[in-house]
Amino acid sequence: MKRVVTISRRWVRVWQRNLKVYRQTWKISFLPPLLEPIFYLAAFGIGLGSLVGDFTYGSRSIAYLPFFAPALVAITIMYNAFFETSYASFVRMYYQKTFDAMLATPLTLEEVIIGEIAWAATKSVIAAFLMQIVISLAGLVQYPAGLLLPAVAVLGGLTFASIGMVFTSIVPNIETFNLPIFLFVTPMFLFSGTFFPLQNLPIWAQRLACLFPLTHLTLLVRACALNSLAPSLIWSLVYLLTFFLATSLLALRGMHKRLIK
Repeated sequence: MKRVVTISRRWVRVWQRNLKVYRQTWKISFLPPLLEPIFYLAAFGIGLGSLVGDFTYGSRSIAYLPFFAPALVAITIMYNAFFETSYASFVRMYYQKTFDAMLATPLTLEEVIIGEIAWAATKSVIAAFLMQIVISLAGLVQYPAGLLLPAVAVLGGLTFASIGMVFTSIVPNIETFNLPIFLFVTPMFLFSGTFFPLQNLPIWAQRLACLFPLTHLTLLVRACALNSLAPSLIWSLVYLLTFFLATSLLALRGMHKRLIK
């Protein structure tokens, strides 16, 4: 018999529950997005940036710091969303039994998972917005294109939140998250055009990097920060949206297999 998936706006209750918990520790949660860019800007701007100098990115000459700062926002979006639906969701599911408690209410499993993904995306948007304020004060975000950064953060947050939930649906224990972090997150962190332009890589590596969702998120964030929006970025938008839809469906199916006996 075919399973009937029921989803209503009750998923908002899951989002509200996580927000309520977040508000109890919001002061601690606010500090990393505010302080982290300052440390990175000092290290890469004063240290590495002085060694690199100006270089060609696309069709323009650019200093290293304006090139790297937007990538820092993209990395923040990835980490906040991914770790929320991996480690944090696993703790709520396995150790705290929060999922079991919510499923004892009229909430469906699909609503619980959607609420988790939406909350993870919200956390990434908050962190990205705080970081945007810091790098804007440093003159590293150009407007009006910079106003589109929160919208890009929403799409990036949803994408990486869904990816994290896919891994949560299949890992046997919390220690196993080391594998997707080592084999998936770390390569993206290093080779998605974050620390250096993709054209510096061999052709085969450039094509491989184009498969990483962080590559497309970095392109979008950097284009907004540098006020260099172009029609070619539509491909990156479509790629992230497709990745989000595919992984969210996989997450729903995987979590159903894991939790519904």
